[in-house]
Amino acid sequence: MTDWKSRARAATLHLGISMLVAASAAWLVFAVWYPYPYREISGGRELFTLVVSIDVILGPLMTLIIFNRAKPRAELVRDLAVVAMIQLAGLGYGLWSVYLARPVHLVFELDRFRAVHAVDVPEELLQRAPPAVADLPRSGPTLVAVRPFVDEKERVAATIAAVQGLHIGARPEFWQPYDRATAQVLAKARPAAQLPERFPAQAGEIRAAFAAAGLPADQMVYLPLVARRSFWTVLLDARSARIVGYIPLDTL
Repeated sequence: MTDWKSRARAATLHLGISMLVAASAAWLVFAVWYPYPYREISGGRELFTLVVSIDVILGPLMTLIIFNRAKPRAELVRDLAVVAMIQLAGLGYGLWSVYLARPVHLVFELDRFRAVHAVDVPEELLQRAPPAVADLPRSGPTLVAVRPFVDEKERVAATIAAVQGLHIGARPEFWQPYDRATAQVLAKARPAAQLPERFPAQAGEIRAAFAAAGLPADQMVYLPLVARRSFWTVLLDARSARIVGYIPLDTL
């Protein structure tokens, strides 16, 4: 009984340490790689929860099984070190997977926004990104836009590629700084004040998003947002095209 009490104490201590490590990893994932709304629209929350839940449970459970004060000290330290290495390796692999799937850009794509992830961009095209736009930023997604097509031939080729699965917004050669596309964004956007009438069942949620945006409804416009998991809506300042909010609403 005493041995099981010592094992439980060791496993509980290990669990506490694991939770602290998981909290640090959560800050990296949700504050840097998957800030709101990407933790929702890009699956960041589910990916991280899966990785960390397995890792946090696995380590303390292994400690509970192997911890024994009757072991020689050197052997016990070695066993615990092995558990820690296995746990850290698992966490490292999981975070690497989350990192590879991270969103890198929110792209204005013709008449909508698209969340583009690192895995969406063909590696062989990365060198075509213009100098003014980072190819795959590591410190969180940035806002960019698709440039106008140079001619009809380019437009048709891009459309065909998009139908085959390579979206225009995921092609670095079409990226440009967002501020160069302000006029195009506002030309495609629609008055946000229409949303409560179009979607009366979500009117309360829409008005809450308006309030959080800090602008009157008649001073905002909106565009649909296409993401990995769902369709949302982006609220924009009607004068500057600055993003002021997001709504979990499909307006396509």
